[in-house]
Parts: sequence; structure tokens; C-alpha cells
Amino acid sequence: MTAPCVVTCAVTGSIHTPSMTPHLPVTADEIATSAIEAARAGAAILHLHARDPETGRPSSDPRHFMAFLPRIAAETDAVINITTGGSAVMTLEERLAPALEACPEMCSINMGSMNFALYPAAARITDWKNGWEKPFLEESDDLIFKNTPRDIAHVLEEMGSKRGARFEFECYDIGHIHMLHHFVLRGLVKAPIFVQFVLGVLGGAAAEASHLMHMKETADRLFGTGYQFSVIGAGRQQMPMAAISAAMGGHVRVGLEDSIWIEKGRLSSSNAEQVTRVRTIVEGIGRTVASPAEIREMLGLKGADQVAFVA
Repeated sequence: MTAPCVVTCAVTGSIHTPSMTPHLPVTADEIATSAIEAARAGAAILHLHARDPETGRPSSDPRHFMAFLPRIAAETDAVINITTGGSAVMTLEERLAPALEACPEMCSINMGSMNFALYPAAARITDWKNGWEKPFLEESDDLIFKNTPRDIAHVLEEMGSKRGARFEFECYDIGHIHMLHHFVLRGLVKAPIFVQFVLGVLGGAAAEASHLMHMKETADRLFGTGYQFSVIGAGRQQMPMAAISAAMGGHVRVGLEDSIWIEKGRLSSSNAEQVTRVRTIVEGIGRTVASPAEIREMLGLKGADQVAFVA
């Protein structure tokens, strides 16, 4: 029997700017409300970034995270997954600071350095809300997201070995899967492994079925039965790639971090709308949507009472 399908919702992220959509949650209240609605729609994992509420700029300030984490934890039983990727313009210390303070059940971790090219999106915006947005996008033609093996080992040690978090291993290309296997061989990563194949970011693998098949075949060979996989299709490929992943027995990730669209030509009104849509896809092919309890058992998470943001 195919395991229940885990739906992750990436609530706000650091890629899309407020000028791109009026529906992007920015303030602590907006992020909390959007995350709670997504959980009620069926998201078992909430992948969370923060924003400066005054400017909308991506933030690594732990205070901005702590402004919404307790409310989300109080009103849902979803697994809270805090980014360690933050933004490519942040240092490793900045990116890691919120997770170090919050001690969540899960963290994301990018499995390598890469070009992270957002600049084509700037040509589609004519009305900028904040002064930082246009240069943030345009200057990404010379932007490298840095996550060296030393950086990865540091995050695994601080968040995994010392604080008991499990990881969403974000793999944007084949080399990232091999890097993950390297850390398995070093003993810093142990099964069960939750791999997120990220497709469609300019600088990584394209959002095409053939690339997904190759990435899964590689992971099958390296990790055997000791891993679970999920798929992100960036932008307009979000739902098609989610459908393929669900049909392959994998899990899915949606959310306004990954795509601001719900269908061609129409902006998504909320994270919950995307979760509802992908849930329809998952259940339409005969699979069930996993509960937070099921994902906690699946990955051996430490439990919601072991984090630093609950009363």
C-alpha cells in the first residue's frame, strides 16, 4: 500500500517580493494566519521564513520568527519546519540564527552552493512597492547561494546532533543528491531521510519529468528504502510536478514561496488555496493526505513539545 502523501506548505519564502502579488503574507499576523489556514486545509508540514513587517524584506531576525511561531504552534498540530536557507544575500550565521533559537522539529537545508538567478522576474514588474525589491531581483544575475560542505556540516551538527531536528534536504540538481550521500557516509545524516527535489529554479535542474525521474533513480540507488522524497515545481510547474510526484508515490510541496500562481493567468489568493488544490490532485489518484502525526512517525521527529516556542 502506498504511504500517505505528505503535503508541505512553504508559506512566504525569500524569493517572491511584495510587488509580485498582493497575497504574499508579510507581517507576523499575516504569516501566522496564512500558515494556520494552510494547515487546516491539509498541510502537515509548514515551511517557514520571516519578513520584516515594515519593508517586506526577507528577514533572519529571530524576533520576526518568534512573532508568529507561538501562535501557529498553539492553533495547529502541524510540523513546523524553519528555513536555514533564508536568502542568498544572508550569511550562514544570519540564516541559521532563527533555527538555533527556535529549536524546531524540522529545518530545511540546501545541499550545495549554486547560482540562484531571479532576475528574469524583474522585467515583469512595473510597479515596485519597496526600494529594495528591484535591485534584489536584478542583481541576482551575479548571485551565488553559498552552502559549502563545511557550511552543511555546521548546520547538521548544530541543528541535528545538538538540537535533535530532522531535515528537509533540498536538492536542486543531481550533484546535491551525491553531496547528501557524502554526509550519509560521514555519519552526519541517518535514515529516515526526507529529500526535497527542487525543480525549476534558474541555476538548478529544470522542472521536467525526465529530470525528476533521473533524480529519483539516483536517490533510489544511493539511499535504497531509507528515504522519502517530495517535489517542488517552481512557478507555473508547481501543480504539474506535484501531480507527477504524487503518482510516483512521493510527497508534494506547494505554497507562495514556490509559486504565486494557482493556474495560468491567475494569482493564487492564499497558501490554503494551493494546499486545497494539491489535496484534490492527491486524493483524485487514490492517495490519502498524511496527518502531522503520521509524518512525525514517518521521520521519527522529536515532538512538538520539544521546541522552544511553545508555552
